[in-house]
Amino acid sequence: MKKIKNTVSVVLFAAILLGVSAACLLKPADAFSDAERRALAQMPEWSAQSVINGEFMEGFESYSADQFPARDALRSFKAWWTNTVFQKKDNNGLFIAEGHISKLDEPENEEMLAHAAERFNFLYESYLKETDAKLYLTIVPDKNYYLAEKNGYPALNYPTFIEKVQEKTEYLQYIPVTDLLSADDYYTTDTHWKQENITDVAKHLLDTMGVPTQKGDYTVNRLEKPFYGVYTGQLARKTKPDTIAYLTSDTLDACTVTYYDTGKPVVGELYNMEKAGGKDPYEMFLSGSAPLLTIENPSVTEKRELVLFRDSFGSSIAPLLAEGYSKITVVDIRYIQSSFVGNFVDFDSCEDVLFLYSTSLLNNSLALR
Repeated sequence: MKKIKNTVSVVLFAAILLGVSAACLLKPADAFSDAERRALAQMPEWSAQSVINGEFMEGFESYSADQFPARDALRSFKAWWTNTVFQKKDNNGLFIAEGHISKLDEPENEEMLAHAAERFNFLYESYLKETDAKLYLTIVPDKNYYLAEKNGYPALNYPTFIEKVQEKTEYLQYIPVTDLLSADDYYTTDTHWKQENITDVAKHLLDTMGVPTQKGDYTVNRLEKPFYGVYTGQLARKTKPDTIAYLTSDTLDACTVTYYDTGKPVVGELYNMEKAGGKDPYEMFLSGSAPLLTIENPSVTEKRELVLFRDSFGSSIAPLLAEGYSKITVVDIRYIQSSFVGNFVDFDSCEDVLFLYSTSLLNNSLALR
């Protein structure tokens, strides 16, 4: 009897192993994971050299992990098992607190802070030092500022972090916004803030920069498509989606947006409705990752120009800042070399320059060029 049981066990194990192996080999390779918002590894090219030096097996290991059948279902089961059975408070470095999915903070990285400061200093020395423009800095805290520590999770020392950035950029006047925000001003499934919740932040920035503002009577428009932010797929658990809202007004409707992605001017929209229906609807704000664009507001008859250096948080607040300026030039040095910026931006004609960056970008700033 024991011999029969052992034989059956071996046969079943072999059948499962062969079945899974066959499924892996026969399954077409997916190019992209919508859940994780990343490209998936593909079958590496075989050659004698790649086998000998180990590159083939290394690539095949990544390929087999990314292309495993029912991978998303297995990821969800693993997340449930980790949180429910093992009672671990996070999964894949993500946790849920007060209805928000958030990511554990990385430790403060002095090298990344230094790199960001070096890039800002290059811009200052190259383009801004000899101008009459007023220079400002705003740091957007990660939503962990409002969630992590009080819910028992390790957190970055945000006040100290922000002070260090200020010390490295003393030529910039700091405009604090942390007291104007709360966790609910951010999407529950994503890193970013909600445009409809930051009108007070925009007004505070404009008031501090001495810019007269208009009434700001906005109409709140909501996308029908549910928004599953970047943390949803990373957490790998079923979550309630967000809704993206965007603000319109007569003033914003009259604005002209010009994009310079290809070096040639292309007139576009404040809100890209094609991207609103794409993989990441947040990219609807100023078409997402754009190296250089301008917003011109004909409602402001007296010339006043702003240059905004920003990361992705700037995409949704820039339209609100446009209420006070005749022209805003929006620059993202993650996608354009700092040394090229002077070829496209006339800093002598601008009254104000604002550096608006998130703590998460400043603490991992290698993307800044």
